Parts: sequence; structure tokens; C-alpha cells
Amino acid sequence: MRIRLGVVIGVLILLRAAVAIEAHHAFAAAFDENKPINLEGTVTKVELINPHSWIWVDVKGRDGKVVNWGIEGGPPNSLFRNGITKTSLPVGAVIRIVGYQAMTGEPRGVGAFLTYPDGRKVLMGGSAPGATAAPAGR
Repeated sequence: MRIRLGVVIGVLILLRAAVAIEAHHAFAAAFDENKPINLEGTVTKVELINPHSWIWVDVKGRDGKVVNWGIEGGPPNSLFRNGITKTSLPVGAVIRIVGYQAMTGEPRGVGAFLTYPDGRKVLMGGSAPGATAAPAGR
């Protein structure tokens, strides 16, 4: 009886942990599909780190003020496969990012894809809808 109770408790703990992990990696937990973003700006920092990479971009608003946006992408391996490296995306490059804003409304988002100055569209490989399917015009 004690062994059976221990097994049941162990299974419940594992199920709870799986739910917490899924919530952390779920798009809907942090980003709002009803807040699409289409940003153009200058790369200020590229962090190719696990589990989520970040691209930081200075974006000039309609009011003329520059705001530094943090855009989450997939893990480095996904970005490398799609052609995003620190060499291909240097600080100072002007890019366009399409994705979704953070639920909090702060200048953070998750990228679906980015467009280089030469027009190449590259998937960001993260949790955003469309981030793992070929963008239109590719």
C-alpha cells in the first residue's frame, strides 16, 4: 500500500512539473496574439543563448523617441539553421521584425520572422505563430 501511494504521489509531482514547464514555454503565457508588431530598427545586441535567444533593436516611435525592444527567438540551434548568427546579424544592422508583443505591454515581443535589408526573410524559430513555417514570399 505504501509503495502504491508513493508511486501515485510521484506521478502527480511529475504531472505538475510538466504543466509548469509547458506554461513557461507556451506562447499564450507571455505574448498576445491580438497585439501583432511590425518593427523596423537598428540591432543593438544579439544574445544567442538557450533556451530562448534575444535580439535587441532600437526602434524610433511615431513621437520620435527611440525605444529598445527585446525580441525573443528560438534556441540558437534553430536560429543557426535558419541563417541567423552574430555574423549575419551584426550590431548596427537595420532589420524588420514581425511578431507579437508581450502581454504586459512593455517593449518586448516574440518574433515570427525578421527581414534583412536585402529583403531576405528568416524564420525566428520560436513560439510565435508562423515562426516555424516559411514566411510569405520566400
